[in-house]
Amino acid sequence: DQNVPEMSEAIVQAHRAALALPVDNFRPVFSSPQSLHAHPAFRAAKVACRALGFLDADGLCVAKAWQKQTERIGRFDAQLWPQEPKDFELAPWPRQPAFLPCPKRLGLYAVLPDADWVARMAQAGVPTLQLRFKSTKRAEVAAQVAASVAAVQGSQSLLFINDHWQAAIDAGAYGVHLGQEDLDNADLAAIRKAGLRLGLSSHGYAEMLIADRVSPSYIAMGAVYATTLKRMVTPPQGPGRLAAYAGLLRDYPLVAIGGIDERKLDDVLLSGVGAVAVVRALTAAKDPEAAAARIMQKLAL
Repeated sequence: DQNVPEMSEAIVQAHRAALALPVDNFRPVFSSPQSLHAHPAFRAAKVACRALGFLDADGLCVAKAWQKQTERIGRFDAQLWPQEPKDFELAPWPRQPAFLPCPKRLGLYAVLPDADWVARMAQAGVPTLQLRFKSTKRAEVAAQVAASVAAVQGSQSLLFINDHWQAAIDAGAYGVHLGQEDLDNADLAAIRKAGLRLGLSSHGYAEMLIADRVSPSYIAMGAVYATTLKRMVTPPQGPGRLAAYAGLLRDYPLVAIGGIDERKLDDVLLSGVGAVAVVRALTAAKDPEAAAARIMQKLAL
């Protein structure tokens, strides 16, 4: 046990550059009543994750995985950040039941405010679209979803509907995208039975593991960078963490989201994700079609 502080510091030193977020007033605690008899690798990783700025729920996931990794390979290795699905207790693929698959590389993923934008970006050849229409009026939602589904007919674009899963089923959309907060209220069985694909948001290890239990069609990970488009409960994760998440969830189609623009695209693509979701990089562009073409060209390289 006297080696636990050294093990923890070794983890921090090995991964600070890629994974650390600022931590205010961090004080290492190596022996709590709950962890006094825990595996040394678990204790070291849990403290290290706190020092690296991971939320407690995410740090707990990593600490459990680090213990499993250490037991599996027979030694503690501070350099080896856990990325094996079995160390996080992820079930192997193929799975039953699971949502229908979608392309592993969804490419440019445009998040759009209404059906007019959906039509415009479908005509521009953007491969993956999401209608994020903000309204509580059922008739307005149904009209926008139906118009969006009609707008992509005859195109190569795949259309996901954000939140409004019943309207998506009714209109025959390709898929639905849900946030973690929607999982308790959405009828996942109905979405799956209707043959729609399902995408889920995640903001760290704990939410990724929750999303994985549903076996969705893809998992979105973010926010990679700061964004003002919606209130985020977690800080920006950065491209280093995105790469670690992508390594763990490599069996899924993966979508990076949050504050991504053309200048940040190269760093995001180094993570290995197969899709990049953008909002203002298109909707606020002087020439959205030209911006879409430039991003798609980079994604094709």
